[in-house]
Amino acid sequence: MARKKRVAEHENHERWLVSYADFITLLFAFFVVMFASSQADKGKAQQVSDSVKKAIEGEKMSTVIAAVLGGTVSNNGQGNAQMKGPGGAEKMVKPPEPKPETKPEPTPEQRRDQKMVELLPSLKVLTKELKAEIESGQIQVNMEPRGLVVSFKQAALFPSGEDVISREAYAALDKVAAAVTKIPNPVRLEGHTDSRPIRTQRFRSNWDLSTARSIALLEILVRRFDVPRKRFSVAGYADNAPLASNDTEAGRTRNRRVDIVILNEQGLLAEPQAQADPAEKK
Repeated sequence: MARKKRVAEHENHERWLVSYADFITLLFAFFVVMFASSQADKGKAQQVSDSVKKAIEGEKMSTVIAAVLGGTVSNNGQGNAQMKGPGGAEKMVKPPEPKPETKPEPTPEQRRDQKMVELLPSLKVLTKELKAEIESGQIQVNMEPRGLVVSFKQAALFPSGEDVISREAYAALDKVAAAVTKIPNPVRLEGHTDSRPIRTQRFRSNWDLSTARSIALLEILVRRFDVPRKRFSVAGYADNAPLASNDTEAGRTRNRRVDIVILNEQGLLAEPQAQADPAEKK
């Protein structure tokens, strides 16, 4: 009986794939370990270790990669690890831009100080120029919230009960006018009296006297010292804004005065706003 001939086995040309797969697995494990060694998170290192173990045991490679990088695997086998890996989330969602630093709103005291600062150079100049008059007690120069106040006592400007400025006051007024000319701020001239009533043929009350003195001061500053008239406003307060008690002669002397007020921004709030002349716009 004749023996059957053995069919020659075909040589397996794909055996190299086994070695290649082992090489790829080891290469993957090497890079995973390198990646894990650069991370400070111990939990991530443990996760990498578990993933390497699963890869060696034959778990699907894409699942392992997703687990290592913190992503998921979609239906088509592609993970979103790139989105959740280092820097992935930042690529899609930009962090909110930091809000610009906002300075706190100034307090009323701070706003008042800021408004007073603008006239400080003029205060220094006038204090120096009127040093003799200030030391003699005829004039006071003060910085107030409404502006720079140059206060003339009645005796420094007017004879008692009169609205005619004495010539002895011209030297001091010249210095004040020079300072006013250099400053663009509006100026208010304020007349004040004591509480003693006055009733003469010229002045029926202290209202008439205080206002007349403000107007007289205005005319001198405009006509003699060439300060523009539109820079001024005048006011008469009679005895309604005393600096001291009217019960004593010393107090009444302080209250009889005329103030030249160089207004700052705060002081301008009480002033009416001038309407623009249509003819000036053309």
